[in-house]
Amino acid sequence: MFTQKFEKKIELRWSDLDPNFHLKHSIYYDLAVQFRLEMMTQAGLTVEKMKTELISPILFREEAIFKKEILYGDTIFINLKLAKGNETFSKWGFRHELYKADGTCCSILNVEGAWLNLKTRKLAMPPAFIIEFGKSLPKTDDYQTI
Repeated sequence: MFTQKFEKKIELRWSDLDPNFHLKHSIYYDLAVQFRLEMMTQAGLTVEKMKTELISPILFREEAIFKKEILYGDTIFINLKLAKGNETFSKWGFRHELYKADGTCCSILNVEGAWLNLKTRKLAMPPAFIIEFGKSLPKTDDYQTI
């Protein structure tokens, strides 16, 4: 699991740019969801495991705060921290930051969600291994218990 900082260097593609030659707004969301999936997979919470357990994350809210332009050729990193959650990790909020190699924060992405039972299509209590996964995530300085 994760008790350390979780981050990754992002490789930008030409197709990630908009007509202003900076990162297209929708790409921020795409990068964040891909990063979350990679993080869960590394922790053993694979797509196959979620299918077997009949559980999947569901989002209620996504928000992007754009602070600085990201241009093609910039060295960019993304990180993830748990910004809010309840004791059972059945409801949660993640915060991603995209930043340049010099530490300049370019954007903050906040997502809030829960776990969905894929059979009943209703909110679900996650299994024990998902609860442990949630407890092991790095937290924001302003983490909120919900």
